[in-house]
This record gives sequence, structure tokens and C-alpha cells, in this order.
Amino acid sequence: MKNIAIEGTKYTPEIKSDIQKGEIKFYGSSYPENANEFYQPVYDWVDKYFEQDGNKALTVNFFIYYFNTSTSKCFMNLLEILENNHKKGKKITVNWHYSEDDEDSLDSGEKLFMEIDVDFKLIPVNKI
Repeated sequence: MKNIAIEGTKYTPEIKSDIQKGEIKFYGSSYPENANEFYQPVYDWVDKYFEQDGNKALTVNFFIYYFNTSTSKCFMNLLEILENNHKKGKKITVNWHYSEDDEDSLDSGEKLFMEIDVDFKLIPVNKI
């Protein structure tokens, strides 16, 4: 299994994983033309990650300062995949990093995790 490495653009976030650390990170803004198509490799990677080594923990770090509605749906799809694996006993932590002065980003993180049964943290940072 290979790490995922998607370079960020003006419209899409940088997405990188580190299998050794058990981490995947999203950084930037997200409003791709076709969000489902853009995020499909991420869903596939997460599924494969847990198939390969079911006992390994996964930490998901979001550093997203803007995303649109279609991305929100994709994030929910990803969180549902994580929740399903969590229910199977996998150790999963999700961290939503937001700029201290960005109430919208904090609210977005709170709304995303409202109905999902996964360990998550809302983490203020100086600047994203």
C-alpha cells in the first residue's frame, strides 16, 4: 500500500498520508468542480488502510479554511467510513484545526461532527 499524495491547488486541498505514523492530513480550501470524483481516492485509501492492517490506529487532521457544500457532503461520507470502522473497534481520532479568529471554521467543524460517533477534537491554531 502506498501513501496518498495529492498536491493542493486554488480549488482543492493538499492531501497527504503517512502510513507509518497512521495519519492522513487535509490542508487548504476545498471547492473542486467534482467533489465526489476528487475525494474518491481518499475513500479508497482509507478503506484499504483498514483492510491492510485492521489493528492500526488512524489520525485524520483537517486544516481546512474554506469548503463548499459538495465538499461538506464528501467530508460526511469520509466521516461515515471512519465511523463504520470505529464501530468495528478501529482506533480513529479526527482533529479539526481552525484559526482562532475564524468562528465560521469552528462552527463548520462542530456541525460536521454533530452526529458522528468518532473521537474528535476541535483544535484552535494561530493561523491556517
